[in-house]
Amino acid sequence: VAGKTAIEARVDNSMSLMARPISVDLSERPVLCWRWYVDAPVHKGDMTRKSGDDYAARVYIAFDMPDSELSGSTKLKLKIARNMFGRSVPDAAVVYVWDNRHPVGTARKSSYTDRSQLVVADSGAARAGTWVAKRADVAADFARAFGNRSGKPIQLAVASDGDNTHSKGRAAFADIHFVSRNQPCAF
Repeated sequence: VAGKTAIEARVDNSMSLMARPISVDLSERPVLCWRWYVDAPVHKGDMTRKSGDDYAARVYIAFDMPDSELSGSTKLKLKIARNMFGRSVPDAAVVYVWDNRHPVGTARKSSYTDRSQLVVADSGAARAGTWVAKRADVAADFARAFGNRSGKPIQLAVASDGDNTHSKGRAAFADIHFVSRNQPCAF
């Protein structure tokens, strides 16, 4: 995409997602760096409703948490979800999104589950059509979302999403890596 080696996601009334396991110690490298590119934001998106839960681009970090950190009701919900969707349902997730209207830094629980924290990392169309470098403190965002509980990152996924709003789009992702807080991203 635009002369850069990248993972590309295309959607047409669908969702495109690629995931892989990760092993990172957030006490040493808590900051996620990446570049992303979108043709345009999802114009009908609305992060406050299930029917609008679509984003031009998403970067997910999925976490395992110790059983002692999960409430009884959360354990039950996870058991039901895993019976339906398999073991790949994580205990928690922090999801960085390219939204269409909310300001960068907006954070809220997903309309689908309180186990997934959405964080607006880019917003609007001003930077669409260009590669945008991002930096996010995953450890701090996880702590804010889940009350300073402990969690271990187990999976990273990238996605573009247009199934709820019947949208089309294209996103690309490159240069994904973790660094320490005082280290610059390696772009």
